[in-house]
Amino acid sequence: MMQEMTGRARLFVVGSFVAACTAKVSHLPALGETLAASAFALEPGGKGFNLAVAARRLGAEVDGVFAVGDDALGLLAGPAFDEAGLAREALVPVGGRTGAGVGFIASGGETCLAVHPGANGLLAAEHIEARRAAIEAADLTLAQFEVGDAAVESAFAIARRAGRPTLLNPSPFRASCESLLPLTSILCVNAVEAASLAALLGVPADDPGALAAATLRRGPEALVVTAGAEGATAYLADAEAPIRQAAFPVAAVDTLGAGDAFAAGLAVALGEQADWRAAMRRAAACGALTAAVFGVFDALPGRAAVDLMTAEAR
Repeated sequence: MMQEMTGRARLFVVGSFVAACTAKVSHLPALGETLAASAFALEPGGKGFNLAVAARRLGAEVDGVFAVGDDALGLLAGPAFDEAGLAREALVPVGGRTGAGVGFIASGGETCLAVHPGANGLLAAEHIEARRAAIEAADLTLAQFEVGDAAVESAFAIARRAGRPTLLNPSPFRASCESLLPLTSILCVNAVEAASLAALLGVPADDPGALAAATLRRGPEALVVTAGAEGATAYLADAEAPIRQAAFPVAAVDTLGAGDAFAAGLAVALGEQADWRAAMRRAAACGALTAAVFGVFDALPGRAAVDLMTAEAR
């Protein structure tokens, strides 16, 4: 059972930080093809950073650990943390190159993305151990797969021993996801990751019920599957029927950060003791509002915009 959480949500993020480059193009490039971009953005990013920023804008107290290199790209981190209202103490200088990512967004909404972990890959269990007290004090610890397994496993083990829940977004997906399931309270995946998880667990990709059962048997209390415009579904260990949340209708411009916004919205809502239906509704609003704006950092919504969207949908 998840420990009861009270008051303002306190989150700890096992983070990643990357310099994120995004180009808007007419279509995704074919092999060997060069395209003219109609828009370009270079901004602070990374799945872990996006989770932290989104949660902070929703009103949560956010702590975490984020590895950066000693190159020019690493200089983006400090000012970005200041602007987002995050403490610079969460930054861990590990040397080497700062993580970087390149994404393409086609006019039809299709996306592709490549991320080089750089310094994020050097985040180690010792860096996590140094933040033990913060993890034990957090209502919820979040992690993603732009960092190595050791960092995630260490943080989740500390949280679970303290009776605190954990949320994992295993993206970019890798097979070690299965070994982390016993330490994971909430597993949040998109449709592509769900298919990879199904293959890993040996169940049909087209049978979400079987995937949920196989996942929940391995430890998590909830599996959340997002499917873009088709909405999202939460499968709970203590509920007979899944909770289905329709997507909010928006004109999607850039979906690259929508999944991060969704996960952050879900975590903050649960940290504030919202029930699962309300939490899924708020998470969906976070994802929709983010997808409606080009770029990610400026697109991650504040609490007022999310509350307005969810109120109008009732």
